Amino acid sequence: MQFLIITGLSGAGKTRAADVLEDMDYYCVDNMPAPLMPKLAEFCMGLGGRYEKLALVTDIRDAGGVDAIFDALDRLEALGLDYKILFVEADLRTLIRRYKETRRPHPLQAEAGSLEAAVGMESERLRRLRARADYIIDTSGITLGQLQKQIFRLLAEPGTDRTLQIHVLSFGYKHGIPMESDLVFDVRFLPNPYYVPELRDKTGMDDAVSDYVFSRDEAREFLDRVVGLLDFLIPRYVEEGKYSLTVAVGCTGGRHRSVAVARALVFYLTQAGHRAELVNRDAEK
Repeated sequence: MQFLIITGLSGAGKTRAADVLEDMDYYCVDNMPAPLMPKLAEFCMGLGGRYEKLALVTDIRDAGGVDAIFDALDRLEALGLDYKILFVEADLRTLIRRYKETRRPHPLQAEAGSLEAAVGMESERLRRLRARADYIIDTSGITLGQLQKQIFRLLAEPGTDRTLQIHVLSFGYKHGIPMESDLVFDVRFLPNPYYVPELRDKTGMDDAVSDYVFSRDEAREFLDRVVGLLDFLIPRYVEEGKYSLTVAVGCTGGRHRSVAVARALVFYLTQAGHRAELVNRDAEK
């Protein structure tokens, strides 16, 4: 079992790190009291591999402070568990700015008397724990995408795929725009196969319908322009840490034009080496 303890300075991004790890198939528990960590670990170990990747977030807010965390670590070692520690930190200026933006009090602020003093006090109390960490990430001035990259580099298993998953979804406007859409393209300007008797009962998955739709120059130009936009956007979405993208293509009923264009998009994306799948939401309605 992969057992990871996420700890560090308050406001540095421990919960955000846990969110990233959830996308990497970790089972994450936030604000975990340190004394309960060994009990949960023992419970999961007894489930025969049901929880292979477990990440627990704990910090100095525990009633026992950092000593409680060290006691929990000793008990984990007694169980024979090979755990790792991820310590998340940020510089003083960044932490103060984040607390001022969220208007939340630092957990040690009442004791320390000021926010700056509280950050310094926490940093000093966690010094021994930081020295024991297997991984240290400084979140000062980095984006979510950059944080994901760092965590992925440190903790992803060899061969793990981090490519963007693209869902190309055809739909009909009369059935509503898909709520999960990231990008929406309207192809109702294209000639409608519905008004061609021999094509009416077919869908955009049939070559005859696709050939009809793309027989017009504007259809081919539209596809080229959308492909160019996706070529520009996809690497930037990946850079920002996006894991999936839903591209919705709509026509009136979602049976002919949108399906043909969505099918062509998936073909291009797959040929270009992207992970893409086609979903025809309304083609059979």
